[in-house]
Amino acid sequence: MATLNHKERTVGFFEVVVVKEGEARRIPELMDWDGTLAALAQAPVGARSHEGEHRIVGTTITHNMEDHLLLHRVKDAGEWLSVINFDTGDLRELEQSAHEGYLDTSVVCFLPFGNVVGIMQGGVSAPSHKALETWLNGIEMFPGTHLQLRPVVAHSEIEKLKTAVGASRVEVKVMGNKMGALQDRPGGLARLLRVAGDAYGEISVTMVISVPRGKELREHREHLLADLDEISDVVTGAERARARLVYSDPSGPEQTRLVELVEHSITAKKRVPATDAEGNSIRIMSAVDAILAAAAEHEDALRLAVDAGQS
Repeated sequence: MATLNHKERTVGFFEVVVVKEGEARRIPELMDWDGTLAALAQAPVGARSHEGEHRIVGTTITHNMEDHLLLHRVKDAGEWLSVINFDTGDLRELEQSAHEGYLDTSVVCFLPFGNVVGIMQGGVSAPSHKALETWLNGIEMFPGTHLQLRPVVAHSEIEKLKTAVGASRVEVKVMGNKMGALQDRPGGLARLLRVAGDAYGEISVTMVISVPRGKELREHREHLLADLDEISDVVTGAERARARLVYSDPSGPEQTRLVELVEHSITAKKRVPATDAEGNSIRIMSAVDAILAAAAEHEDALRLAVDAGQS
């Protein structure tokens, strides 16, 4: 049986902030992550370990001349671990000695702006952003400060409706408790959502409406935009809402842009190869590459969300 050497994993982005007098505050200057990771590389294991609910250990790795962080959760000595040989079906129990530990690992990249970190967990039990927060404070990476990690949330682009001339596609997911706000709205989107709610009760409704290209359908795109604008106050509180808006260009053809109409955490799905063509393990380096690629794709949104200016 062929074995797949890649898996789709999620990259999450988080902002490191400081807690003072019980309030989380943005850090105006970029913290010295490069210097900290370089110092961490020279530290003994005990100095980069934190004992809490689990033992968490940090390790610096270098990829393409840049330092990144591996954050490990040490599996408890009482956990049962086994290895299977897929060719023979033989099982082998793994015994953990006092001087060794099996690890669940996450890859962490500190971006060069806004104290933003990208995190990819190697598995469901690998350290999360909360574990990174606990570890940063536990080893006192920055003495005298109490740090917190919070998800980077993309700004809503609802104001883009005002400058568009039409909408070629609208996707909206509205929860049942929002339906009451649509009762007196005459537009087509409100009416369709209301009919679904009346028919099936307290449900969530996901609706996708798409208008094909073509000058003869321009009025339809204008109508769809008007209906969307009419319920914009409901849309901003929806579970999900995005639209491909049409903009008029006097010097050329119409342009379209996909906009997010609700605030949402910035994440990305990436394929992560585990081995190269020769079967050598490259999963950690692949994860670093995937995080940095996702950061590049979403850099404008990330910078805007943490007020880090333009690239």
